[in-house]
Amino acid sequence: MVIVRLLFSMILVMLFGTSVVAQNKYVGAKFCSTCHKAGKGGESYKVWEASAHAKAFEVLKGDEAKKIAKAKGMSTPPHESEACLKCHVAGGGTAKNIEKTFKMEEGVTCEVCHGAASGYKILHSKGDLEKSKAAGLVEGDKTGKLCKTCHNEESPTFKEFKFEEMWAKIAHGLPEKK
Repeated sequence: MVIVRLLFSMILVMLFGTSVVAQNKYVGAKFCSTCHKAGKGGESYKVWEASAHAKAFEVLKGDEAKKIAKAKGMSTPPHESEACLKCHVAGGGTAKNIEKTFKMEEGVTCEVCHGAASGYKILHSKGDLEKSKAAGLVEGDKTGKLCKTCHNEESPTFKEFKFEEMWAKIAHGLPEKK
């Protein structure tokens, strides 16, 4: 059934462009960890797991976040507020675009940069990069443009965003082919 759905999605992408990609759902970082903890898939998951991105949701439960929310006059706790979740959780924490495997507690996951994975996860795990991209995989933005959708003046804790410096903290990729 999953293969039929994936094939159907690929055909729709080929016929109608990215509209199907927009319907991809967030699956969560645990799925990515299967291949990206070590070996052939690289250690991207380990880099993410040690990063502030992996802890972004938990930050919203802390005293500092509560202080900021109070100062902003927010009536909703930060870990439940759309204004906070839009940058602290993959997919903005919206319940409509997730699969059962997705957990908000994972914070800013792989899918924030690489696209919601439901449409490409199987293709990607089989190593088919071109079909994965056609089904919604984004290889990543090394310009900082995507990062600045959250790391900007709208954030109450914003300081100058230095892309090169920040990228060095989360840089990851697949092992070099020999």
